Amino acid sequence: MVRKLIVASFAALLLTGAAHAQSIAATSPQGIVSAMQGAGYKAVLGKDSTGDPMISSGASGSNFVIYFYGCTKNLACKTVQFSTSYTGSTPSLARMNEWNATKRWGQAYVTDNGAARVQMDVDLEQGGMTRALFIDNVEYWVAAMAAFEKFIATK
Repeated sequence: MVRKLIVASFAALLLTGAAHAQSIAATSPQGIVSAMQGAGYKAVLGKDSTGDPMISSGASGSNFVIYFYGCTKNLACKTVQFSTSYTGSTPSLARMNEWNATKRWGQAYVTDNGAARVQMDVDLEQGGMTRALFIDNVEYWVAAMAAFEKFIATK
């Protein structure tokens, strides 16, 4: 009986370690790239205009970027933001307010240059999240992005 308890405890420790090893955190942009590529998404690591990490990606024919925030000297970032913009169709303020009031995923607004933008923040502080949960967030983003495209295409 004691032997079974020891074996079970050891197995639980191994599983906990394996789950922790698969954590996705903003402190590891390459880990995010690997997770996305492993799930079949395009993901190219680069830098934004301030030198912070930035990932270029896409899904269903639409491009998006992942910005990193809360970085210390362009490293040790805390959060990420999925973002994309659409030019050519500038929804009214009332229409954008309708999106924000009725949709839970993806905050929308019109940029200073008239582009419709949708974004989604993901908090990866305090150890990040599992790979599976991160990819689930990517899938929520892709769904929100597709819904936003349909939304701005209709008046």
